[in-house]
Amino acid sequence: MSGTSADGVDAALVEIRAGHVRVLAFETFPYSVAMRRDILNLCRPETARLDRICHYNHVLGEVFGDAVVRLCEKRGISLGSIDLIGSHGQTIYHYPKGGRYGGRAIGSTLQIGEPSRIAQRTGITTVADFRPRDMAAGGEGAPLVPYADCVLFRDARLCRTVQNIGGIANLTFLPPLGKEKGTFYFFARRPPARAYRKSRISPFPDVLAFDTGPGNMVIDGMMRLVTKGRCQYDCDGAMAAQGEVHEGLLKEMLRHPFFRRRPPKSTGREQFGQQYCEWFYHRACRERLMPEDMVATATAFTASSVALAYRKFLPRLPDEMILCGGGAHNTTLVRMLQQRLEGVRIRSTDEFGISVDAKEAVSFALLAYATIKGIANNIPAATGASEPVVMGKIAPG
Repeated sequence: MSGTSADGVDAALVEIRAGHVRVLAFETFPYSVAMRRDILNLCRPETARLDRICHYNHVLGEVFGDAVVRLCEKRGISLGSIDLIGSHGQTIYHYPKGGRYGGRAIGSTLQIGEPSRIAQRTGITTVADFRPRDMAAGGEGAPLVPYADCVLFRDARLCRTVQNIGGIANLTFLPPLGKEKGTFYFFARRPPARAYRKSRISPFPDVLAFDTGPGNMVIDGMMRLVTKGRCQYDCDGAMAAQGEVHEGLLKEMLRHPFFRRRPPKSTGREQFGQQYCEWFYHRACRERLMPEDMVATATAFTASSVALAYRKFLPRLPDEMILCGGGAHNTTLVRMLQQRLEGVRIRSTDEFGISVDAKEAVSFALLAYATIKGIANNIPAATGASEPVVMGKIAPG
């Protein structure tokens, strides 16, 4: 997959057997500076062009397919041993509330990275474009990973959240499993999707998931602005650690309407992208903030919006937060999270055998597996869909 930060392609090789998921290999293949710039331009209506969207849809299909080939070559793995590829693609626009058509709102989303190119390049059946089916069922098409979170991290006794901090931050709330057989729905021999669709009953009715707001997106944007493009991100949170949070500006930022919306909800660059970062930068300049203070305030913005979502929308605070995504490397951000959520034990997916960087890619392997098995792999309580559906389009290898 490639996330909203558009840093590169994350490729994970995952072995799935009944009741067991094991990561065999993982690699990130960074985009060139020029490619990343071009992709980010596609995400902005004022710079996106139809011919470039069309072109990069197929270019990224080749790039994703090449990532699979390169991962296998580096690890000495035969392409022929791989049964299936799951590809999230690259989101360039996400419009869940939608425009009006025929007297009703039609939500929409667009991920590029043509799966037919991946299948042709590798010879492996490819499942991609997961979001639209959930949207067709009335959902927001996001977040997608809660299904995998249930399979990987739900515990019999502990209440957990899986907190991803990529470009956007999102959580999955996992109450204790109790007597339920949580993995049954994933490894069932007879897929229950049709029965669920008929009855509109979700296999995970008590699981919640939603986007909490920006993750690394605003922090990264501020780093680019204050360093004039020399730094793309705040390594280990070092610059934020040197600054002071401007509490007045932070309170103003937390009044953004997204934080008042009740779940299900999702967001992206449309609300917290380049335009938002430029507003924040100019607003901070009026307050005469130093660059370190700007980055510290942006980091506190992410931590505070996550904590606000926990206290405002979850039935209870979890016993454990399991962190993943690039933000898990930002020690200043993690420290701020812990300060705002005292009593919640913060762990990382590394402790469960899945690196914080690989977890999202692993999730799409699991989603693709469910698609091929015909198992409903959305969670309506998370996306707002009217019923469980099988997400993903299949390009045969």
